[in-house]
Amino acid sequence: MKIGELSERTGVSLRSLRYYEEQGLLTPIRLDNGYREYSPLAEEQVKTIQLYLHLGLSTEQIAGFLNCVLMNKESFCQEVLPIYRQKLEEIESQIHLLNNIKSNLEDRIQSILDEQKEAEERK
Repeated sequence: MKIGELSERTGVSLRSLRYYEEQGLLTPIRLDNGYREYSPLAEEQVKTIQLYLHLGLSTEQIAGFLNCVLMNKESFCQEVLPIYRQKLEEIESQIHLLNNIKSNLEDRIQSILDEQKEAEERK
């Protein structure tokens, strides 16, 4: 199938499909006229790439295990679990940082409200 058809079937933009190719996640055949020709399996491959992108993984991380998960269950791919654990640690760190920022903002808001209340009471 051509890139336009793959885009329609998967809902993924042409630009993204070209990017996946640049990153080594998709490998179409190049016809003599330069057009890309994708195998019927490319649709499932793109859906799998999208799944992992929605988990917050980078294309580089996905490239490290994509072939394995396309041929096996995830649980049989040793490369997946360490990446999942690393991503979870990153998310937990971000949550901690965001909670600290939230707390600081709440403190600043309360401080401003307290100062405004004190100023009103002095009038």
